Amino acid sequence: MTITNRFDAVSPLDSRFYGGDQGLYKALHPYLSASAATKYQARVEGALALALSDVGVCDKAIANAIASAADSITAQEVAEEETRTRHDVRALVNVIRAQVPDEAKRFVHLGATSSDIVDTANALRYRECIDRVLVPTIAALIARCISIAEAEADTTQIGRTHGRHAEPVTFGFAVAEYVARLGDRLEQLRLAARRLPGKLSGAVGAYNALGLLSTDPRALERRFLSSLGLHAAPVSTQIVPPEGWTDLAHACISALGVMANLADDMRQLQRSEIGEVAESFATDQVGSSTMPHKRNPVSFENVKSIWKVIAPRMLTTYMDQISEHQRDLTNSASQRFLGEILAATTYAAGRLASSLDGMRVDRERLKANLASSRGAIAAEPLYVLLAKYGHPDGHEAVRRLTLEAERGSRTLLEVATLDTDLREYLKKFTPDERRILERPEEYRGLAAEVAREVASTWRERLKGVLPE
Repeated sequence: MTITNRFDAVSPLDSRFYGGDQGLYKALHPYLSASAATKYQARVEGALALALSDVGVCDKAIANAIASAADSITAQEVAEEETRTRHDVRALVNVIRAQVPDEAKRFVHLGATSSDIVDTANALRYRECIDRVLVPTIAALIARCISIAEAEADTTQIGRTHGRHAEPVTFGFAVAEYVARLGDRLEQLRLAARRLPGKLSGAVGAYNALGLLSTDPRALERRFLSSLGLHAAPVSTQIVPPEGWTDLAHACISALGVMANLADDMRQLQRSEIGEVAESFATDQVGSSTMPHKRNPVSFENVKSIWKVIAPRMLTTYMDQISEHQRDLTNSASQRFLGEILAATTYAAGRLASSLDGMRVDRERLKANLASSRGAIAAEPLYVLLAKYGHPDGHEAVRRLTLEAERGSRTLLEVATLDTDLREYLKKFTPDERRILERPEEYRGLAAEVAREVASTWRERLKGVLPE
């Protein structure tokens, strides 16, 4: 029995997120599906035959016949053969052998072990998935963040630390942080993809079998991998060094962590008592089964929830670094789930970009929230200026003043002006320095400049990455 309906699938990734999004399914299926895995493995078998013909092990016509047969097989054929062999790669080999002339059969898979095929195919399909799907999707997310950072570079926002009002920044500056962080993760993803190695070194990695076919088995391995756009690791066992998969998983999951952080910030800013941004809400969309008025930040919450599912899988990938001696099978089942990390990361990036596309920034609420601090945010500049003009302990003086201001419902500047101990220092403040205390919303440092600089830098760096 096979699953033909996505609602029969066990994993929500298949039934709801990947399988439920036709655009995402169409983009990822050629790389991450089980049928894609079979296609890539067959492609590698074809490349092996061609490499063998290049060094005279078999005729070019035989190699072409094998490559042609490999290109036409289906995952269904291999799965049916596997019910007999109980070995997936041998099933693949048998299906190819059944479709080539008798004189070509002995050259199918010759000199290779299963992991030569599987690890090389995985490196190839994951790299192509990252280059063609995941990187452009994250780049589109970054581009959306760049647009927000530029548009809101001068929109003053109260900064928050520990959930409490701190000092002013701008909303564009807050988003620019994520432009830089996501951009860094994008580059790590591209690097991790480029570093994935393949192999053709045999059952224990020492080229035992290949050495019987070629006087220079390493050169043959290089020729084989080069035809696929890959490189060999300096040394392998039966499997490639697992750190390539570890680094790939980390690049994905750390990128997903940045997305979750951004999503969580936008979710928090939609709290009723904050209300600085609002997620797009369709006319007929329902927020609650019992509270008709609810408009919830569900898309941002969804991204964070996906991260919670995927982040712990990093531990599994670390555990897959352990393989006894030249190889055991304890990484076999667990490593099959690596594609889900790529799929979930792609889904989250697309969902987050879509959410940001429809997000509304409420500038009036931003102003109101800033004003609600009643000038307390002037505490830092007041303390720094007092120290600048000679006060021996400006920090303690301002700390006491903030408590007094809170008790008397007055602004910090009002209380400071009445303090006789501070008058000699306040007289030394320049007009610009006094204006910062009178208009603390202007005390935002280089937030606007940094927002524009980061946005401009990454807009340039994304050229050639974003789809036309």
